[in-house]
Amino acid sequence: MKKKLTNLLIISVLALNAHAQIVGGNSAFEFLTLPASARLTGLGGHQITVQDDDVAFALSNPAALNPLMHHQLSFNHNFMVSDIGGGYFGYGHHLDKANLTLHGGVQYLNYGQFDATDQMGNVTGDFKAAEYAITVGAGRKLYERVSVGANLRYITSQFESYNANGLAADVAALFHDTVRLVNVALVIKNIGGQLDTYTDGNREPLPYEAQLAVSKRLRHLPFRMTAIYRYLNRWDIRYDDPGLEGDTFFFGEDNSNNDRPFVDNLFRHFVFNGEFLLGKKENFRMRVGYNHLLRKETEVRNLRSLSGFAFGFGFKVKWFRVDFGRSIQHLGAGNTHFSISTNFK
Repeated sequence: MKKKLTNLLIISVLALNAHAQIVGGNSAFEFLTLPASARLTGLGGHQITVQDDDVAFALSNPAALNPLMHHQLSFNHNFMVSDIGGGYFGYGHHLDKANLTLHGGVQYLNYGQFDATDQMGNVTGDFKAAEYAITVGAGRKLYERVSVGANLRYITSQFESYNANGLAADVAALFHDTVRLVNVALVIKNIGGQLDTYTDGNREPLPYEAQLAVSKRLRHLPFRMTAIYRYLNRWDIRYDDPGLEGDTFFFGEDNSNNDRPFVDNLFRHFVFNGEFLLGKKENFRMRVGYNHLLRKETEVRNLRSLSGFAFGFGFKVKWFRVDFGRSIQHLGAGNTHFSISTNFK
């Protein structure tokens, strides 16, 4: 049994390596922090200021819900390490009389199939591990420039004979200035707790997080740039290991002897991204993102890499929009995300 749990822990860490050392690994249902779509992956894994017809954004920020998402369908799958895969399916619906936009979706992470062994290493069978979250949400324009929204999700997780369930909620507000082309968003994610735990008496917290973001679309160039500040609820998110001599790329090292610990810790809170929106109907999009926290947690000692960077693109063909996103996790691997969305009307 111990060996089965050890193997499962190792593969879980590989799947969630973007969140495993610092702020991750201390809570249950960490898969909720994974990006829902290829567009989000290409933007560094996070984006909460955009309000358009992409219903997958509603999972990250329910205040982004708007009438353009009416009858929108989104299918997304993320190819991770080995046979691990996750994804999201979502649908949006607008109620004219109530001036309310609703959405619902299922987020999943499948860890694959494992050999069950005894204490001597003899294979006695096999088992699977997977996690799911069913989310419903609503959003509306509260004032001319302010939208609000909320999500409610039921979470279930199964690792061999260990099961857990939970409830979580998101609340969000979005300010959009159409004159200055500036959006500001505040989202508080995963408020809640476990209903049932994996083991008796061991109740774990959810990956609670508060995010604040601002984006600016350039007036004479089809480009939107965004800065997202993560973990408003927690300041120090560094991994304090004096034995590490990290890469000084950009914002400093990640050990306690760093001469710039304040700067390093500050920029670990940020995700920066940009998106080109080309064509009269924005039918072709190119995007890039940078996640400093991901880079510092997954970089290889004394070796340069592009870990923490992400890129992607999307295009529309008739009634379908296709998106591709690639997140560079570390030197050895990355995540490849595909999405397809349409309006069934």
